[in-house]
Amino acid sequence: MLCDLQGEANMSPIVGMLFSAVKENSQRLQLITKGMSQEEVDYRGLNGSFNSTAQLIRHILYVDLNWVYRMKGEPLPQSLQEQYGPMIDASNRLPMVKGKALNTLISEYEDVLNMLKDTCTQLQDADLDRVVTFGHENEKQATIRWGLWHMADHNRYHQAHINLLRKWYAENSISK
Repeated sequence: MLCDLQGEANMSPIVGMLFSAVKENSQRLQLITKGMSQEEVDYRGLNGSFNSTAQLIRHILYVDLNWVYRMKGEPLPQSLQEQYGPMIDASNRLPMVKGKALNTLISEYEDVLNMLKDTCTQLQDADLDRVVTFGHENEKQATIRWGLWHMADHNRYHQAHINLLRKWYAENSISK
């Protein structure tokens, strides 16, 4: 298997490379979650005080969805906010997700990646300099270039949490 960050044929070079990093991390997310039972997808770690894999995947999806719409220069439609949001709940934590099948979560995330792919095919490398706002109150600014990098980095960051949950789940299952 050859690892590369070659973009799609219909994307400009730098946009394609950044999209490829997001795509590679989404494929890795699927690989590290493959074969998880529903109990493991909903597992919230030691003492049930951590975010579950389901919560983390939904969070990655929602962050990426917001970035897709920023890149398009459009507000996130209310229907998508209601379907996948909010970003955080009233306690400033990731919203609870329980009983949602892994294949559904992954399929929903793939839909967002397809939206990103479509958006990236319409971007030119010069568009990467465009500044957008983000954050819970749109208090931060970043370029589209940084946003694409952040999508890949953020996904990988939460994959570490999922790997730790998997380790704890396996250890907890053995000790039963």
